[in-house]
Amino acid sequence: MPTHEEEDAFWRDFDRLSAVQKAEFNAAVAKFVADLRRGSFRKGLRIKRVQGRPDTWEMTWADDGRAFFTYGSPLRPGDPHIVWLRVGTHDIFDE
Repeated sequence: MPTHEEEDAFWRDFDRLSAVQKAEFNAAVAKFVADLRRGSFRKGLRIKRVQGRPDTWEMTWADDGRAFFTYGSPLRPGDPHIVWLRVGTHDIFDE
């Protein structure tokens, strides 16, 4: 089972999301976790590296919903550890 943590900026972003956006993000995270367990991400999440930040990844959770994450040091052997950095609309690229 993957482990996770969230940066303070993630929580500030998350608090600004609407209830619908929070539900969409949480649904995408459920798919993300299932894909981590399986060992490959489905195309619909559009997981890719963030340009200019080779250690940071982007997940698309809605048409205008993005989340940035990185892989942290595993807390349990064999389980990935995800550090959520930011979440929001495409505007998080500009910040």
